[in-house]
Amino acid sequence: MQASRIRRRLAGAATVAALVGAGALATAPTAAAKANLIAVDKVSLDAPGLRVDVTYSCDPGMKHQLVANAEQLTSSKLAARGAGTLKVDKLVCDYADHTAQVHLRAAAEGFTKGDKVKVTVFYFDDDGFRYADREVTATL
Repeated sequence: MQASRIRRRLAGAATVAALVGAGALATAPTAAAKANLIAVDKVSLDAPGLRVDVTYSCDPGMKHQLVANAEQLTSSKLAARGAGTLKVDKLVCDYADHTAQVHLRAAAEGFTKGDKVKVTVFYFDDDGFRYADREVTATL
């Protein structure tokens, strides 16, 4: 009888420990899982260039730039291209999600309403590497 009482107490203690552990995991910040991510929220005409709204997160102390490039996909003329950058001092890197607008300047030919464009957004580091590429197509 005393052995079954001890087993019940041990089982109860194990259950409490499991619930406490699960609660700690559920309330722990998900920061590490969200770092260095990019999502393209919207692409819009900002004649003659484009405006790209992005949501990003990055590691504290990161010294990278956020870059956006665009290329017109359908055209009978020379395809329009554009590029824009958010410099290191414009990014907030603390694992949380942040929103920003990247204004892309058009090279030579500008973008016009109705153009179909491919936009690529990525981080660019000091060594010339790029990562976390996100690509979307949109009709302006």
